[in-house]
Amino acid sequence: MTPSPRIDQYGNAPAFVAVLRAARLVAITHATVLIHGESGVGKELLARSLHDSSPRSKGPFVPVNCAALSESLVESELFGHTKGAFTGALTDRVGRIAAAHGGTLFLDEIGDMPLSIQAKMLRFLENGECQPLGSEQPKQVDVRVVAATNRDLAAFVSAGRFRQDLYYRLQVVPLSLPPLRERGQDIELLASAFLDSFAKKQGVMAPSFTRSALEWLRAYPWPGNIRELRNLCERAVIFQAGQRLDESFVQAQLHPHATRPNLGAVGQAEGGTTSGEVALPHGGISLDTLERDMIRAALLKTNGNRTHAARLLDVSRDTLLYRMKKHALR
Repeated sequence: MTPSPRIDQYGNAPAFVAVLRAARLVAITHATVLIHGESGVGKELLARSLHDSSPRSKGPFVPVNCAALSESLVESELFGHTKGAFTGALTDRVGRIAAAHGGTLFLDEIGDMPLSIQAKMLRFLENGECQPLGSEQPKQVDVRVVAATNRDLAAFVSAGRFRQDLYYRLQVVPLSLPPLRERGQDIELLASAFLDSFAKKQGVMAPSFTRSALEWLRAYPWPGNIRELRNLCERAVIFQAGQRLDESFVQAQLHPHATRPNLGAVGQAEGGTTSGEVALPHGGISLDTLERDMIRAALLKTNGNRTHAARLLDVSRDTLLYRMKKHALR
């Protein structure tokens, strides 16, 4: 198994710590949880943490990737079937839901669940009954559901791609994991933990990043989030064990995304004074004002469409909503 830090080792950024704090509170309940976040931010790791910290920790944790289930087999996979229920059903089969009895069912990529199965999933969530294909009698199961998505489910509901009643039934407690690009202060901590973990597995000395390399890592947008950083660290251990990794190594590994923005040129064009690599106007600037103006400009450009505005600003929709509330923008 690929080594990974525990969820509480994943960083100290305030937005991330706030999610962990909320997760600890909800873990001891039986409430259904919906985890939002981009691909690679650690949604399954958070789901496992919820399970491990819950009264169900001694029961099974059953993960299901809804995107990987074919529409023709999804009902059988989730609810099971009896012998002879359909052509090829040679024996009884226990579905994933029944297999999670007494524990936690993790429905990853719930936004990709076919509409044809969503109504049956809703009935299960409401009354705890699981009826295998070919069976006339439903079975009562005791399962806590944690779902996750990198989709905008509210937009899917509006487009008719996801049932509204199921959406609200899943989102009893929503948790939103911030992307890695919004957690620059955690890059060094995570990189060090990954390097040490992979080096221990390989039985070699861990490499380390130079200061300039870490600056590149913090400036990188991380489209693959934590998964991408973990892969980078695994390659570093394989090919550069015990070495100091400079910015040329990082550039080569992260190309073509790792172009350092030339902020100084912008500031000089505006008559500002450059300090290091960042240029500021002579009179200074208010970060809050700049952020508010950028959000307002994005909303105007998209005619108030928050999903599209978030995409323009390269943040998640939940992050945009939080910052709109912070600046009292409507």
